[in-house]
Amino acid sequence: MTQIRGFWTDTDLYLLFICPYRTLNLFLPAQNDQARRGLWDRDVVEVFLGDDWENIRHYREYEIAPTADWIDLAIDLDHRGQGRGWRSGWQTTARIDETAKVWYAACRIPLKSVTEKVVKPGTRWRANLYRIDGDGPDPQRHFMCWQPTCVVNRDPNHVPENFGTLIFVK
Repeated sequence: MTQIRGFWTDTDLYLLFICPYRTLNLFLPAQNDQARRGLWDRDVVEVFLGDDWENIRHYREYEIAPTADWIDLAIDLDHRGQGRGWRSGWQTTARIDETAKVWYAACRIPLKSVTEKVVKPGTRWRANLYRIDGDGPDPQRHFMCWQPTCVVNRDPNHVPENFGTLIFVK
């Protein structure tokens, strides 16, 4: 069972993923000095965050692999490819504990990378948390999420109408 822990400050959202595994499906060698496209084709955790309740098809995506490879994306499902140069300024780390068969991913996401508004207790964002695990083609892999999107014949991750709500509290 994957565990996710988080907290926030006036400037950042911090998340820790604790991911037990049987085998790891990795890109090797690691390339964590720059964004790595295609992480979703291997073991990875993903965070989807959006503050726009009028246009829910616009949000941010953050991914971390067990090797600390990462990518951050500005998603706009109505204008694909427009945010290619966007970078969030987030910080990430990851490590693999081979003895315990657990990998960890942690990140600091600047709140300003998601919103220009002040985040305070009661602020609500649309959100979903994912883990993709396993070898082989997608039908053989495990796609786990906090808020199941319950779709077939399309990408099960990018279904913002089925995201949950992240509420900031003190």
